Amino acid sequence: MSSELRYTANTQLENLHARYTGTGHADLSKHDWITHQHRDTLASIVGHPTLTSYLAIADGESIGRVRFEMAERMLQPCGPPPKVAN
Repeated sequence: MSSELRYTANTQLENLHARYTGTGHADLSKHDWITHQHRDTLASIVGHPTLTSYLAIADGESIGRVRFEMAERMLQPCGPPPKVAN
């Protein structure tokens, strides 16, 4: 019975990872994880017009400018990835 339970848990975990790409996995680095979080936040702000309007008013910018800046920040929201030691 425990092997059946393990199979169900693994299947649910694989389904979760397929549906939500930002959930990560065991080999995900800290930089990759935080980059996913920042991109998700920026995409949420751009995807909700009221949040975009709020930021535009707070910054004194146009809504289009705020959207553009958020899209630009999605490229490397946490800077370049760290160097990998060989």
